[in-house]
Amino acid sequence: MSAKKLIVANWKMHFNTGQASLFLHKLDQLIEVHHDVEVVLCPNFLALQSLSLQLNRRKFRLGAQNCYYKDEGAYTGEVSAAMLHGLTQYVIVGHSERRNIFGERDKEIAQKVQAVLRSSMQPILCVGETKQERVDGETASVIHGQVTAGLANVTSDEMENIVIAYEPIWAIGTGDFAAVEDVMAAVRLVREQVKGLFGAKAAEQVRLLYGGSVDGSNANAYLKADGVNGLLVGSASLKAHTFATIVSHAHTLGKNG
Repeated sequence: MSAKKLIVANWKMHFNTGQASLFLHKLDQLIEVHHDVEVVLCPNFLALQSLSLQLNRRKFRLGAQNCYYKDEGAYTGEVSAAMLHGLTQYVIVGHSERRNIFGERDKEIAQKVQAVLRSSMQPILCVGETKQERVDGETASVIHGQVTAGLANVTSDEMENIVIAYEPIWAIGTGDFAAVEDVMAAVRLVREQVKGLFGAKAAEQVRLLYGGSVDGSNANAYLKADGVNGLLVGSASLKAHTFATIVSHAHTLGKNG
């Protein structure tokens, strides 16, 4: 497993192409080259091509927020993983907004994971429970089910290219922060599940991120949490200074670690 912290910015449905370019320019001024931190920017599909030409690749990598699992065909409006090949290094798969708003099922998410791997990119598989599931004590079973389903047909060798993000749905964009102890417990569950499926080496190597109302004030605590290898940042990634602060926290931890 890379010792680098992985910080992923999910811009969601924000910034048109021009705005994305200006925002990247701001980030480029605020964020230095850190060899101990990998920073991934996930803009909308329209902005990917232009940002790929503007990007300082010593500082940033590109990721997509979604993809379709078929490589090509009569699927109006869809963007395949094959189309993203050569443009992005990462693809977010199974984000709770995709699951809950667009009705994506475990089988489709597993197919997307396969498509991303097939196109030589790294999927960031998102898992996490709803508030009701948490209240009902179902966090462990939800994580178990989503990890097992999302990694269906993945081989042990392919696991080195998998990133898993624990994002409790009740904490995403709500300002309702997950306790660090709860995050560590969930991350342990994910790692134990990977160990059961693929063995100890895969469990040790897989990179696990936390996401859910991460901002400049709590990022450091989450980054210090045992077993957390980075962060998936939503709304805070739309604020240049805040996101730069989060990256700086990751660098400071890496430097002192």
